Amino acid sequence: LRSGIDILVGTPGRIKDHIQNNKLELSSVKHVVLDEVDHMLDMGFAEQVEEILGFAYKKGSENNPQTLLFSATCPRWVYDVAKKYMKDEYEQIDLIGKKTQRTAMTVEHLAIQCRSSQRAGVLGDIIQVYSGSHGRTIVFCETKKEANELAMNASLKQDAQSLHGDIPQKQREITLKGFRNGVFEVLIATNVAARGLDIPEVDLVIQCSPPK
Repeated sequence: LRSGIDILVGTPGRIKDHIQNNKLELSSVKHVVLDEVDHMLDMGFAEQVEEILGFAYKKGSENNPQTLLFSATCPRWVYDVAKKYMKDEYEQIDLIGKKTQRTAMTVEHLAIQCRSSQRAGVLGDIIQVYSGSHGRTIVFCETKKEANELAMNASLKQDAQSLHGDIPQKQREITLKGFRNGVFEVLIATNVAARGLDIPEVDLVIQCSPPK
């Protein structure tokens, strides 16, 4: 930061800390990008984001930074907030269209009914059938306890490891690297793995219960 950088990627809280400690100066920023803007402005970050942007934006100025907002979902209020930071003639690029939800055409969706007590055995069979011996599978659970129990269940015939918020960041990185490199075939995770993971070789994704 001291010697100057081209791109800064950060969380609102951390960026705000650096501004307050006079380690970061935003008056010459040319582009501002808010990723996952619906979450960013809905999770109590709105105040911090507004404060940070206040350092870079001048009301009514033609020289304000170019602003880009990315979001998987855009409720009406997201557009209302967008108008505060964007010019009147901002462009809206919609990759979803009129559908409220859109999934990849290449993905097949299946729903399977089974008792909770039978789940581990059924999971093992489903993974065997749909992912084979060398395919990769991500299984999503609601809780950390559930993820740990499934990962250690003998009914799962494949090598599995768990990933959740109680696992230290360093170990999470090692686990993800092992999964990417095919060291083990099944990753059993809570929603800590639901955003921002790019593992193209995954053949199968299983939700252990309907997402809430």
